[in-house]
Amino acid sequence: MKRILMCIICGLLAFVMVFTDALRAIDNATEDRLYHHAGSMNTKIKIIKIDDKTMNKMGDFSEWNRDVYAKLIETLCVSDEVRPAVIGFDILFSNQKEESKDEQFANACKMHGNVVTGCSYVFSKEVIVDKNGVLKANPMSVSEKVMPYKDLADATKQGFINALMDEDDSVIRSAFLYFDEVDGKRQKSFGSVIYEEYMHSIGKEATYKTDRSGMKFKYSGKPGDYENISLIDVLNGEVPPEAFDDCIVLVGAYAAGMLDAYFVPVDRSHQMYGVEIHANIIQALIAGEDIKDFPRIADALIAAVIAIALVLICEKLSAKKLVVLCLATAFAKLLIGYGLFNAGYSANVLVVPVMAILIGLYYIIEHYYVARTEKKSIERAFSKYVAPQIVEEIANNGKFELKLGGENREIAVLFVDIRGFTPLSESLEPEQVVDVLNGYLKLTTESIFKYGGTLDKFIGDAAMAVYNAPFNTEDYIYKAILTALDIVEGGNRIEKEYLKKYNREIGFGVGIHCGPAVVGNIGCDFRMDYTAIGDTVNTAARLESKAPKGAIYISDKVYEKVKNRINVVEVGNVSLKGKSEGVFVYSVTGVKEE
Repeated sequence: MKRILMCIICGLLAFVMVFTDALRAIDNATEDRLYHHAGSMNTKIKIIKIDDKTMNKMGDFSEWNRDVYAKLIETLCVSDEVRPAVIGFDILFSNQKEESKDEQFANACKMHGNVVTGCSYVFSKEVIVDKNGVLKANPMSVSEKVMPYKDLADATKQGFINALMDEDDSVIRSAFLYFDEVDGKRQKSFGSVIYEEYMHSIGKEATYKTDRSGMKFKYSGKPGDYENISLIDVLNGEVPPEAFDDCIVLVGAYAAGMLDAYFVPVDRSHQMYGVEIHANIIQALIAGEDIKDFPRIADALIAAVIAIALVLICEKLSAKKLVVLCLATAFAKLLIGYGLFNAGYSANVLVVPVMAILIGLYYIIEHYYVARTEKKSIERAFSKYVAPQIVEEIANNGKFELKLGGENREIAVLFVDIRGFTPLSESLEPEQVVDVLNGYLKLTTESIFKYGGTLDKFIGDAAMAVYNAPFNTEDYIYKAILTALDIVEGGNRIEKEYLKKYNREIGFGVGIHCGPAVVGNIGCDFRMDYTAIGDTVNTAARLESKAPKGAIYISDKVYEKVKNRINVVEVGNVSLKGKSEGVFVYSVTGVKEE
């Protein structure tokens, strides 16, 4: 159920995010940085720039008379054999200045017939009623159309020079191709008119790959990449007219103070002048490098399928593998997007990578909480019978696994038993017996845990502890002896309490042996017990059964390991049940001062 719910949520979220273009702003910015790269410029497109150099020689651009442009046309159009294919003025010649000079410019344009001038729309938002009777805002309502002065308009073809900026970040990624006016007249854009005129000049038909009024296009150059020449240099004859033969020549503002610069995808750190943007648009039209939107429904379905597949796969993977998978998915989607972009399609860039990262994070967090749960489970399981410091070590290193099976380990085993418990329990009330047992169990447990032992089990009134399991414990045999001394000392203390309470004497016998044993979980999958088995365990139990009240019996093997650190009394060779040969036994009386 959980898997189905996750698939539905992630698939639906991916679909909706792509279909509604929810990440449009950052998606566009990402596409700009990853996919928009400058290519090679069409050498047939040249820019004559009205720059600071020109204005330093000729004065402010706004004060020029139109004979400047007439002279430029005459300079470029030397003859029918040497002349530009098209001359495009990215300038609004809306007002008349000096009549004779205006007429001179218009006549030059009319004579050569290869000039395109700019016009402009002033758009405003207007509330309109659509065909369903719903009120909505129309941001493309024309409040004014700015045309060249009449003589120039009659002598040239016009294209509107309005920039089409994205609403989210004011970056120009698209271009107008035409605009249908209210009266049904279609006005083509500046770039479209120049493109058509150029194709006509070389004997080809102008074709558009879209029937829409605008197109998204690829930039061929960054700011300054197109060949650009100062207007003053052309007028002064420093550049021969042959350099512009059969070319598209664009004339426009190329200085910061002329307020005709915009942000573009290929270089977000520098603005591009409007005339350069027109150059890129014209080259895109010539090369057919428009960018179509990948079908939205298909894009959304693909994103949903990928998200669902990631959920199904990630659920089964380890944290490391799912990180690799999600990162690989994100990278692959970006790579595929790059291929689509180069093929002329713009698909959603970020939704799949974002979903891959979110799904990966979800399952990493889930892995973390599962690990924590397992850690807590281990802590709960072992806290019943393992010293707290060992529980902490098990939980922290995360390497212990609760499963059936065991391992051979060198351990020390301690058995402790209440002496005379059976007659004691017969002479006391049940509640009193429980009170005695609880005091005894508390003492033994605290002593075992104090020295890092593992409380294996309680066997009636006896307790078994192992040392050096489940993890290696430093100086574990000596710690087993310290535990026994602590139990005996504590037994003497609580004996006085119970003697006063119940008028009964209580004491402990302890046995310790060391050696190899099989340590692990014994039982079945649904019920297991962590314990140690083997001759070492049996020998420790037999030593405990021989030890009188208050005595700590150790084997000669234990004694040899710690003989320089403890005080003992020789008990002698003792015959133990189940062993063919006796075991030499020592009784521990204390530890030596270091």
